[in-house]
Amino acid sequence: MLCFIKKYNIHIPKNCLDVLAQQIIGMAIEQVWDYDELLGLVKKSYNYHNLKTEDFNEVLNFLAGEYTSLEDRHVYAKIWWDKEEKKIGKRGKSLRIIYMTNLGTIPDQSGIIVKIGAQPIGQLDESFVEKLKPWDIFVLGGNTYMFKFSRGMVAQVSSAAGRTPTVPSWFSEMLPLSFDLAMDIQRFRSLVEDRLVAKESKKDIINFIHSYLYVDDPAAEAIYNYIKEQYDFAMIPSHKKILIEHYIDENDKKYSIFHTLFGRRVNDCLSRAIAHAIARKQKRAVEIGINDNCFYVTHDKDINVIDAFKLLKSDELRRVMDLALDSTEILSRRFRHCAARAFMILKRYKGHEKRVGRQQVSSMILMNAVKRISADFPILKEARREVLEDLMDIDNTINVLKMKENGTLKVKEITTRIPTPFAFNLIVRGCTDIYKAEDKQKFLQRMHSMVLARIGQKK
Repeated sequence: MLCFIKKYNIHIPKNCLDVLAQQIIGMAIEQVWDYDELLGLVKKSYNYHNLKTEDFNEVLNFLAGEYTSLEDRHVYAKIWWDKEEKKIGKRGKSLRIIYMTNLGTIPDQSGIIVKIGAQPIGQLDESFVEKLKPWDIFVLGGNTYMFKFSRGMVAQVSSAAGRTPTVPSWFSEMLPLSFDLAMDIQRFRSLVEDRLVAKESKKDIINFIHSYLYVDDPAAEAIYNYIKEQYDFAMIPSHKKILIEHYIDENDKKYSIFHTLFGRRVNDCLSRAIAHAIARKQKRAVEIGINDNCFYVTHDKDINVIDAFKLLKSDELRRVMDLALDSTEILSRRFRHCAARAFMILKRYKGHEKRVGRQQVSSMILMNAVKRISADFPILKEARREVLEDLMDIDNTINVLKMKENGTLKVKEITTRIPTPFAFNLIVRGCTDIYKAEDKQKFLQRMHSMVLARIGQKK
């Protein structure tokens, strides 16, 4: 039997300026370098083969102490750079010890203490906290809390009793679906939809599912039922159309669900951009929730989500995301990681080790200082790149917007009092976090019965 293996793109971080700074320091320790020779050697690496000369020069300026105002924050020159002679070398006798005791790219991590005022109520993983936004609702110790802000390694929250979580407890452990695989799933959905439109029999469609996916009988049956219920209830989103579902729950809370099966990294970027557009143009704060298949924007007051979506342009998305990330938790903590790699923050110095909390406080002070120097300071620029390209997927988000702009991706809207089967998982995930184990199954069965009843009414 022939076996065909489809190749998918692998994301490789490129032009990481914090790692570049670390490597230049190490190279300068060993010898004096000619500028052109050093740049040529760096660009022989695949990761830096398209490195811009101005970015390389900005890193050298930072390492050579061109920004004297940073000395007030204990950031001193690590190298010297003679621009006339085009020579580069190390500065200071203790640089080798500093380099060897702070070398590495894996950031220090620690637990975040959660407090209401001065009262500690628990602890969260830092990788979970960095993804939180103000007004996010999460579960801790069986109770719901709303995230307000963090300082150092302390997160301030308020009680949100009775409110549905917007961030599930397992979010930080979930590996994201790749964009390429997500697009293939959407194409498969479209192929099944074509057969449903043509009124092929259930047996023929299940045979197609078998031939396309090589799954067993129960799996094929489950896939068929899942897609058929969505088709009967509303319509099937695919690589040709985005479905925006306006859903109002029993508490009259309004959800605008974007069925964008592009993977969580794209959905994270797209949802933040839409939320930022709503905040800027309509002066409304909204909550967002995401997974690999879709995301929602939820609100208590009337907002125009479609207008916000239409405002997003592919050629302006990076600028919009820079503004959207400017004061976020995730940028603040990623800046700390980058600053430590670039030796702006020394984790170990003269036998003393700086705790993660002190590192975070130092990084917040440093970030404010470098913003005053330049919005494109190399380490701040790298922190943004890491968030937008490694944690999120801004390049494919731009591709999605281009598809919308050129008409290959249509946008459809529906309104419902019951979430569609494809939206079901995203809507109920927060609810199931606060239910007891024996209640979860009953809750899910009740919601599914409502979907089937609605389909029966339509027929």
